[in-house]
Amino acid sequence: MQQPAVPELAHTTTRPIHWLATAAALAAVVAASGFLQPDSATAAQADAESPVTHAVSAAPPDPAAVHFPLNCGPVKVLVQKKASGDLDGDGRPETVAVVRCDAGSGTPPNGVYVLTQPAGAKPRIVATLIDPKDTFTVTDLAVRAGAVTATLDGYSSPDVPRYQPDVHDKAKWQWKNGAFVRSTPATAHSV
Repeated sequence: MQQPAVPELAHTTTRPIHWLATAAALAAVVAASGFLQPDSATAAQADAESPVTHAVSAAPPDPAAVHFPLNCGPVKVLVQKKASGDLDGDGRPETVAVVRCDAGSGTPPNGVYVLTQPAGAKPRIVATLIDPKDTFTVTDLAVRAGAVTATLDGYSSPDVPRYQPDVHDKAKWQWKNGAFVRSTPATAHSV
């Protein structure tokens, strides 16, 4: 009878005690890993009162959900332009909407309104920046750095044809002391 080339080693034979020791070691590793987990992610878990939470989670008010104070007779109100941003520093976006009657022809005057939407409520108008009675047409609108800017076309007298505005102006509004204050942007030039 031939002798094995390698003698039988005691540790190469498995016994029930080996399986128990392996299972106990594995259970210890799994239990220890539960204590050594990294901290849970907190990037999306800000305090409910934090302005950052409002800015990230709050959608700007939708002008389609607002009744604008225009008397358009049989035609509908048309939202021509809109821009959103945090205008009053509360962390929630406001929407600025340029609206007019959808007359189909001509140049109906615009109204410019600031909309807000408290949590759980419908959007509502909080300020009128341009009243349609002022007979301006808004050709450009922007919200940047907490300010509203607009390019306005208007008429110097009732004799000027409505298709040919002769007054061109730029306006800027900022929230100060509880109201929107109008100024002329530094780069504005009247024609």
